[in-house]
Amino acid sequence: MRQKILSGLDDIDPARLNLLDLELTSEDSIANAAESLSRMLPNQKSYIHTAFFTGGILHPERQPSQLDAQHILDSFKINVISHLLMIKHFSRFLPPLAFHSNVAPGLAKWVHISARVGSVSDNQIGGWYSYRASKAALNQVIRTFDIHIKAKNLSAICAGVHPGTVKTDMSKDYWSGVKEGKLFEPEFAAERLAKVVEGLEREHRGRIWDWAGKEILP
Repeated sequence: MRQKILSGLDDIDPARLNLLDLELTSEDSIANAAESLSRMLPNQKSYIHTAFFTGGILHPERQPSQLDAQHILDSFKINVISHLLMIKHFSRFLPPLAFHSNVAPGLAKWVHISARVGSVSDNQIGGWYSYRASKAALNQVIRTFDIHIKAKNLSAICAGVHPGTVKTDMSKDYWSGVKEGKLFEPEFAAERLAKVVEGLEREHRGRIWDWAGKEILP
């Protein structure tokens, strides 16, 4: 994994990359990873600059008869609950307002990977019950956590992003149905999301943005 991440990044010092073991379905694992990060940081005034939370799973139920209780639980465990637990254990690394005001101007970006199908108003074709429902729930989590960040006067915002349909194992069964020019290589999707997140400011907080920088309405 380490070599794969560093592949093509010849100008990056490999010592800057630190990997943490983390199992999204285990709160103990998430808590331990947060403690490991704390030990890695050089001092108590080291904070998150940009964080992406990407856990996701898809069970594509097309009919109510295909709904399966375990699949529904799995969808919510990965697509929602893991994100909540990451907030619980890692949000302590967000900077207070004074940190950026006095030391390094700018906003910390706390970003969850969501999906367009989490939009209720955009749902025109149905299907994918547990995936749609869990992503809609994640969008509510994003909004709620951003309100918390604002209330605590932290120098940060929380937002969600949608990468489009990316050529990964998760989406490979649906590549043939994607419109021409809308099936993205992982590298392209990552680059686009990085640019979108870089441009997020306080007025963009608590909302969901697609790979092109357009807002996805609730």
